[in-house]
Amino acid sequence: MTEEFKLNHFNKDGKAVMVDVSEKSETKRIAVARGKVSMFPETLELIEKGEMGKGDVLGVARVAGIMAAKKTSDLIPMCHPLMLTGCDMKFKINKEKSEIEIEATVKTTGKTGVEMEALTAVSAAGLTIYDMCKAVDKKMVIGDIHLAKKTGGKSGTFINER
Repeated sequence: MTEEFKLNHFNKDGKAVMVDVSEKSETKRIAVARGKVSMFPETLELIEKGEMGKGDVLGVARVAGIMAAKKTSDLIPMCHPLMLTGCDMKFKINKEKSEIEIEATVKTTGKTGVEMEALTAVSAAGLTIYDMCKAVDKKMVIGDIHLAKKTGGKSGTFINER
């Protein structure tokens, strides 16, 4: 395995460790993650009209995504606690496919990236949409969660051409 693709969450004895970022430089780092929740057209219509019994589905999902980004290190064992400088959640309703597309953009200036924070934000937003709508649609599917883009750090810019 080349040094470029070496897994760095293990020590020389093969034990899991948190990566030591002490010697890394602080840079501006941005990560964008995306995912979607597919549902019945009737469910999507209830969300759009604000008629879901539990309230403003996308408003609550937005807050859940931001909160999750801030708590990522509490959920993912090897993630560093980070001081986030920004988190933006966007939702796009796709009536043709009967789904809600979710996008999280997370920013920091630091020694390690915010990819996991962006992915966690999308996941939590999707789970929140499911939770708030499950009474009318238990067949919703949360999926296609992926890193779309990241900038900053030693590895530079990454764009996922999905």
